[in-house]
Amino acid sequence: MYSILLTDDEKLEIESLKIILTKNFMEEVSIVTANSGSKALEVVHNQKIDIVFMDIQMPGLNGLETISLIKQINPNIVVIILSAYNQFQYAQQALNLGAFKYLTKPVNRNLIVQTVRNAMSLIDSMHQNLTDNIELHEKLSSVSTMVESDFIYSCIFNNKTTDFSDYLSYFGIENSFYYVTAVELPGLGHTERQKFYEELRDVFSSKCKCIIGSLMENKVVIFLYLPKDFDIKSLMDEIFLLLSTRISSAIKIGVSNMFSDISCSHTAYNNSISAINSCGGKGGLSYFTSQNPSAFEAENARKIAELLVAKLYAEDIASVKSLCSEYIEALFATYSDTDKIRNSLFETLLNIKNAVLKVDASYKNEAFDSIFPSLARFTEKEDFEAYLSSRAVECFLAISEAKNGSENPVIKKACKFIEEHLAEDFGLEALAQELGVSPYHLSRLFKEEKGENFINYVTSLRLERAKKLLGNPSLIIKEISTEVGYNDQNYFTKLFKQKFGLTPTEYRECAGK
Repeated sequence: MYSILLTDDEKLEIESLKIILTKNFMEEVSIVTANSGSKALEVVHNQKIDIVFMDIQMPGLNGLETISLIKQINPNIVVIILSAYNQFQYAQQALNLGAFKYLTKPVNRNLIVQTVRNAMSLIDSMHQNLTDNIELHEKLSSVSTMVESDFIYSCIFNNKTTDFSDYLSYFGIENSFYYVTAVELPGLGHTERQKFYEELRDVFSSKCKCIIGSLMENKVVIFLYLPKDFDIKSLMDEIFLLLSTRISSAIKIGVSNMFSDISCSHTAYNNSISAINSCGGKGGLSYFTSQNPSAFEAENARKIAELLVAKLYAEDIASVKSLCSEYIEALFATYSDTDKIRNSLFETLLNIKNAVLKVDASYKNEAFDSIFPSLARFTEKEDFEAYLSSRAVECFLAISEAKNGSENPVIKKACKFIEEHLAEDFGLEALAQELGVSPYHLSRLFKEEKGENFINYVTSLRLERAKKLLGNPSLIIKEISTEVGYNDQNYFTKLFKQKFGLTPTEYRECAGK
């Protein structure tokens, strides 16, 4: 059975649709109704909906706004627009938001029936793909376990020569922060150890994103990739309690410090083993703490880093240079381990880059693509300070240029692309992909910089160029229409008349007088 939501503020429209759907699909469908966008969202939140019929013009949330929110809740819902508005821009927006079909009222009942049947076929296809993906996942699970073990082995024994990029891509690891945890099993026989290992995989996998190594004698090494501010202690307390309850209270768990450089995984592993060794004979949970800085020193370094980013964004270059020196001094006062200095500096450099991206989303600097290889070469305080200062000055110049420029660089590039490709068929998503930004971000920038949306801007530009081309009597209207990106001459004529009050032919005749 397919669940269908009918959304329209006109009760008569809803009743008409119900009659058509009930008559043609009978027990195949279950019908729910809503008289506003907010009511439709409430239904989608609380019920499984397969197909949505949506009107555009409604009080409160309009249809396009509602579609956008519905797709965030469930991207697989099939949306059919049924509206009295037949303007191209509405249809374009609806399709960009993921609508399946845009029908204009009044609509033939046969077309409604056929559209619903097509929607049902699409849903069936998606369900089949999901089933196929589940089967494929099951087949690959055994392979994935071997890749996990290989990754952990490389982290522990071969990390200086291993290229981890393929591993990280395979596991979908985007978060740069991680811990390494070692679990030591109590004195159990081979069969009992295997059972314990399966329990351990279930517990860790259900509680966090992790990569679990194979059973090596009586130890298992686990790579946890977590958000920077994640409460690792609460997580590990819960895991330790579950394992102790289900298996044995004699297990030992050692947890490393947090790292961000994958090449430090061997150090992280040693941290976890050191922590295990500090556990008592009866087992326990221990964290590596022998090199932890004092709370005051760590907090001081953090505050200087925050102030550095703030002064950079405020374009206070004198303070930026001074704070670079202060920050490196604070790091060396806080940490005796050079890896920890590199980790902290890496985080601050990312925050500096993000300050630029706030004012220029297209900002690129190759130096930021190789931070860790660069930092790995340094051991002296002066080298770290020079590197940080160089990156900070580069970002200062980018922020200053973006803030003081007459036009946002993303929009500047977008406008250049549009002018050079007016004869081609492209939309907002294609242009956003070309510029390396999100369609939402590009749409917002157009509104802010140009005072109109993307579609209106492109349409105006095309029609203005068409007006100039009409001054050339050797060009026929069809050629001009194609030259400005409209293969449908009738549609071009309609738009031209809406903007200038005359058809292209009438405008040419008036201009020639």
